[in-house]
Amino acid sequence: MQDAGALLRIAYEAMKELEIDVLEVLSRCNISEDVLNDKDLRTPNHAQPHFWQVLEDISQDPNIGISLGERMPVFTGQVLQYLFLSSPTFGSGWERATKYIRLISDAASVSISTDANVARLSVNLDGVTEDANRHLNDSLVIGAFKFCQYVTEGEFKATKIAFAHPSPKDITAYSNAFTCPIEFSAADNYIYFDANLLERPSSHAEPELFALHDQLASRKVAKLELQDLVYKVRTVIAQQLESGVVTLESIATELDMKPRMLRAKLAEIDYNFNQILADFRCELSKKLLANTNESIDQIVYLTGFSEPSTFYRAFKRWMQVTPIEYRRSRLASCKTKG
Repeated sequence: MQDAGALLRIAYEAMKELEIDVLEVLSRCNISEDVLNDKDLRTPNHAQPHFWQVLEDISQDPNIGISLGERMPVFTGQVLQYLFLSSPTFGSGWERATKYIRLISDAASVSISTDANVARLSVNLDGVTEDANRHLNDSLVIGAFKFCQYVTEGEFKATKIAFAHPSPKDITAYSNAFTCPIEFSAADNYIYFDANLLERPSSHAEPELFALHDQLASRKVAKLELQDLVYKVRTVIAQQLESGVVTLESIATELDMKPRMLRAKLAEIDYNFNQILADFRCELSKKLLANTNESIDQIVYLTGFSEPSTFYRAFKRWMQVTPIEYRRSRLASCKTKG
């Protein structure tokens, strides 16, 4: 599961405002500052606990989720924002958002329920249950709250906020962030509000734009589903690599697809099987050379090459240096840093 790169970018802006050592955070999370400019960036959701732990360690802020959430820019500039603004009402905007929520995160779960005059917005990341991830819950709820205020031009008011995680010893940061009652150890993260707001008309409502934004969101989700296929192909490659026989046909069989269909779906997003296989082998080779003491012969086997000469030629083509030269340069670089 992956999250939209936009989430990392708004967190980046908030970290700078808090004067946190952003480069140190990114370095500890193995993230290059350059990738923040990649509009198609998706980050692994399973890395969230590590990211927030690094943030707490560096900031020494026991409520870094609240602090960061308060300073994060509103989630704008994305198709979901445009879909919301062009929707007839606040409620219909959320109906569309729940349909296309994976544009923000594959693990995100959003829903709205009503009981009499009270509406309840549930905002969660599936599988995020550890107390150590309290910071993620906090920033998620604040982000959703600020977005609701933005699309309603400040009319949105919460009547109660509920967090899935247990109450911390000191809840001052929560009381300062929200003026409404706060609950902890709830079944999910919830934002309660007046149900009448669901019928609030959008001042930017535009039926034609709404239809266009809906189509655009649908295409983006379809593209993400195709990109999921690339991840599945790489996963099967990893499983089959040591056998030395990895082909489009063998991958297609494992994925229960016809080779022609697999080739066509990859082509839809400008991928081809040979390039995916070469990129995977290159990445694996670099990791094994830089981070292990495995012999070249063993690396040849682990990367699925039939003989060392084939591996040498491929690696030289990828990196413009031989495997031995690459290992020496990485070793020298580590010694210099040390």
